Amino acid sequence: MVVCACRPKNFSRYLPLGFYMLCGAIDTVALYSCLTKFGSGSDTYRYLYFYSDSLMMLAIYWVIIRFYLQVFEEMGMSQVIRRAAAFLLGGAALFSYFVVHANRNHLTLQFAIELGQNLYFIGVVLIYLLWGALVKLKQTRNRTAQFVLALGIYFSATAASYAIVTLFPSLESNVILEWVPPAMGLWLPLAWTYTFLKVPEVTPEMTQAPALLEAKAAA
Repeated sequence: MVVCACRPKNFSRYLPLGFYMLCGAIDTVALYSCLTKFGSGSDTYRYLYFYSDSLMMLAIYWVIIRFYLQVFEEMGMSQVIRRAAAFLLGGAALFSYFVVHANRNHLTLQFAIELGQNLYFIGVVLIYLLWGALVKLKQTRNRTAQFVLALGIYFSATAASYAIVTLFPSLESNVILEWVPPAMGLWLPLAWTYTFLKVPEVTPEMTQAPALLEAKAAA
């Protein structure tokens, strides 16, 4: 995924995607090293897990900001609206870091579940709003739309797992949290890599659309 994003034709447009995946790979290696050295019950592993998850949310919100800016540009919206969207999304991203920092003295599993549920729910709302804009543009088959769709599945499944644990505490929460988030963590790079390799940047319908609009205007 990182190699695909770093190709010259993709680098400037999809830099946030490659950066997020690179951070995810580094985070995975760091967590695994800490796990094998200190164990899952150690304070070192616990702090690394919570803080790295908060930083990863910052990175993925940057990805969402990039998608919003691309879609707003295609919709021809003003710079003010684009900047307002970037400001709101950036504020939501910073929220994750400050909440973890403020609660650093009592980082527990329940706190992690509640924080994750809130952050992923925000992501679900933002992604579905973005998907609605793509549907309005009738561009649901291009590469950006496939990236957004894969991200929507990732956020939806992860948020649902946190919600199930919160609503039904009697269930085996460890089983859900052990399987669903890691499965989605594997799904996202696979889906994005497939999109880079198999989905074109634009479809024939998108290239024909400007000509059709000009013909209608002339008529």
